[in-house]
Amino acid sequence: MVRLSGRSGSTSFRRRSGPRPPRAPGRARGVRADGARDAGRPGTAHGRRPRSPLSARSVAGQVFLFQVVIVVLLVVAAVVALVLQVRHDSTREARNRSVAVAESFANAPGTREALDDPDPSAVFQPRAEAAREATEVDFIVVMNTDGIRYSHPKPDRIGKKFVGTIEPALQGKVVTEEITGTIGPLVQAVVPIEDDDGTVVGLVSAGITTATVGGTADRQLPLVLSAAAAALALATGGTALVSRRLLRQTHGLGPHEMTRMYEHHDAVLHAVREGVIIVGDEGRLLLANDEAHRLLDLPEDAEGRQVADLGLAPDTAELLGSGRLVTDEVHRVKDRLLAVNQRPTHLRGRPHGSVATLRDSTELRALSGRAEAARERLSMLYDAGVGIGTSLDVTRTAEELAELAVPRFADFVTVDLFGAVLSGGQPETVSPLRRTALSGIRKDAPLYPVGERIAFVESSPQGRCLRDGRPVLEPVLAEAPGWQAQDLERSAQVVEYGIHSLIAVPLRAGALVLGVVSFWRSLKPEPFDAEELELAEELVARAAVSIDNARRYTREHSMAVTLQRSLLPRTLPQQNSLEIAYRYLPAQAGVGGDWFDVLPLSGARVALVVGDVVGHGLHAAATMGRLRTAVHNFSALDLPPEELLALLDELVARIDQDEEAEGSTAPVTGATCLYAVYDPVSRRCTVARAGHPPPALIRPDGTVDFPDVPAGPPLGLGGLPFETAELDLAEGSRLVLYTDGLVENRERDIDEGLELLREALSRAGDSPEETCRTVLDARLPDRPGDDIALLVARTRALSADRIAEWQVPSDPAAVSRVRSSVSRQLTHWDLDDLAFTTELILSELVTNAIRYGGDPIRVRVLLDRTLICEVYDSSNTSPHLRYAAMTDEGGRGLFLVAQLSERWGTRYTPAGKVIWAEQPLP
Repeated sequence: MVRLSGRSGSTSFRRRSGPRPPRAPGRARGVRADGARDAGRPGTAHGRRPRSPLSARSVAGQVFLFQVVIVVLLVVAAVVALVLQVRHDSTREARNRSVAVAESFANAPGTREALDDPDPSAVFQPRAEAAREATEVDFIVVMNTDGIRYSHPKPDRIGKKFVGTIEPALQGKVVTEEITGTIGPLVQAVVPIEDDDGTVVGLVSAGITTATVGGTADRQLPLVLSAAAAALALATGGTALVSRRLLRQTHGLGPHEMTRMYEHHDAVLHAVREGVIIVGDEGRLLLANDEAHRLLDLPEDAEGRQVADLGLAPDTAELLGSGRLVTDEVHRVKDRLLAVNQRPTHLRGRPHGSVATLRDSTELRALSGRAEAARERLSMLYDAGVGIGTSLDVTRTAEELAELAVPRFADFVTVDLFGAVLSGGQPETVSPLRRTALSGIRKDAPLYPVGERIAFVESSPQGRCLRDGRPVLEPVLAEAPGWQAQDLERSAQVVEYGIHSLIAVPLRAGALVLGVVSFWRSLKPEPFDAEELELAEELVARAAVSIDNARRYTREHSMAVTLQRSLLPRTLPQQNSLEIAYRYLPAQAGVGGDWFDVLPLSGARVALVVGDVVGHGLHAAATMGRLRTAVHNFSALDLPPEELLALLDELVARIDQDEEAEGSTAPVTGATCLYAVYDPVSRRCTVARAGHPPPALIRPDGTVDFPDVPAGPPLGLGGLPFETAELDLAEGSRLVLYTDGLVENRERDIDEGLELLREALSRAGDSPEETCRTVLDARLPDRPGDDIALLVARTRALSADRIAEWQVPSDPAAVSRVRSSVSRQLTHWDLDDLAFTTELILSELVTNAIRYGGDPIRVRVLLDRTLICEVYDSSNTSPHLRYAAMTDEGGRGLFLVAQLSERWGTRYTPAGKVIWAEQPLP
């Protein structure tokens, strides 16, 4: 509202909702009500006394009073805020100072030793008082763990129990609390005095009143009041300037003249049958007439708001806010077609903005509706081609079809497939269907739920379309007895729920009928028509191709997974050296060539192997099986890890050559492997790797590192030797072997993946099973793109009381002494039943070592899951089992060893060889 000095009355620049007052006859600009013409400039007419700019009846005076009230309120708020801030700062300062003083005193040299003094009070009292005066706190109290004071500013309080909370401090924490004591509100802190091993042996409390650190408000209050006075002075001057500027800008027009001009403008603006919109340069709506409000359905408070916030269609809001020049541009606004003409207003120095006029062109509605329907149909079919079949999963593809059609085409969509289709098989039309997908505008529809097995009767629309292979339209479900015969109770519930129309379309892929898709309508009162039946048929036809592709992929993937799992170990062998847990997860996109194995070796040793054949599919799975079989055969020779990898390298190279000779397009180049042998007697692990990620080691204290194992080339490249690393593992260590699918993908490199694996392993539990679970929970992607093999082995050591060892001189007479020693050891192990066979085995092996081997000769007997006898010598010649002729005097020793033992063999060492034999325990 604007009030002009020297004139009575007021005017509002807002559009009036009531009738406008009639204009007084004879009134015109510059003519007074008594017929005399105003003379001179406004405010200087004869007989008119100028009004003070700050008069209480003027706008400037009212603004001045309003500013005074605001300044007073701001001063009050500032004073209150200042007091509250000072109180908060005082409390925080008191808390920080008390904690700092208490911690400094508790950690001061001699504080811990003084607690052991016969008279702690005599030591602490003078120190505490000196520290209190130096730090300007109100008290420093030293106490024991029971809260009995050793010092206090008032000596009569020494020896009494401390008042405050000390329980958290006894647990090694710092305690601060606010209390009201005899000296007023204060903050006190309690900190522990800890021994070298972290045990709390005493407590120190320091306190200070908030008044001691306060006083800031008294210094800042005069500044606030001075600022308030300056604000009042500025408000007075500013109001006077505003009043004078208003007089100049209105050109002396009084309220009546301005009211009359506004009424003329308002009558013309709101009487025209075209919408008029005025938008400012910042996209803010300045004015909209009645017709614009009706056409655009604007809210009552639209003026003054941003055009983008008025709920208009995006294209219409963008046009009105842009201010660009347009002529008869058509925009759809709800059920109207509006022709928009817009011109900028900043031409010839006018204010920036734009004026738009709107004409209703609803006569084009029918044509626009048909065009929109065709556009929506094409858009839906395009979206079906792009959005259905994004994955090779039958269930997910069915869900994509249902989600696409709701609510654009139907209110509810159900997809029912034959059970064999879900597993990749051929559909059997005589078997029931399974509800695979259900999508709707609401969740409480009384339709069959997902997972329900459904046998459609022949009279139902679904049964007819499955039988005839053609879509079926039921425009009115309440009048369809064949549909109701499917389930009378559920059919009544569906009709009562409001679902009134149905289209059933068979899912056909060539000559195969995979299932049926049902489209249900409830919100729209009109039933489905013939055009919508054609659209539904075309939509389902596109989806059927994707579902059939997913079915075929599922079948092939299942075959590949079956082959792969048949080639992997189904159970781990029994052994006592390692506690093992493993996980194997095939890739979602296809079967890969990752594999692992656990192989018991001689001498209670165990071999761990993890490998990866680059690529996916049946070829990778078959190659993986060949490599695993080769490792089994090579490990039976007790070869060192580097020699075993060298043999594997030659094998892969020969496989590649065979594949190239046959013209195969899938060579094996890129296979990797890691082979580790753990000896529970020496607690040493020998590791070699061929292009494989390094193993992770979790030590008994929980630290995780990646041992430096030399990285050899991938298998099949040839030409370079492999190197090994010797790891000394404490009992209880966990060795983690894995494939690159766990640590490497397209989004990050392997170094980042190894660091993430280290973090997951540091949080893992103690057992291998918990380690596997923790790692996969933290690192497993939602849809793995590569196979993941994870093998965790916790080491055990063979205790010294289960190991017996003797040095044997190269003398045949020493054989009897070995038999006696072994017999006594077996008696100590309660294995007398094995004494005879063990003596016989060792007699033959030691005799052969003395006769054909070389010094030094050593015998070792291990008690593990079996009784293991080992004879060491320095010769590299290996004995061979043969049948002795009837006339031969010897040659039957190894035959007896083979008959009496469960397994026997030879392994070579850098210093010679070992002949070993194992016997089962009774």
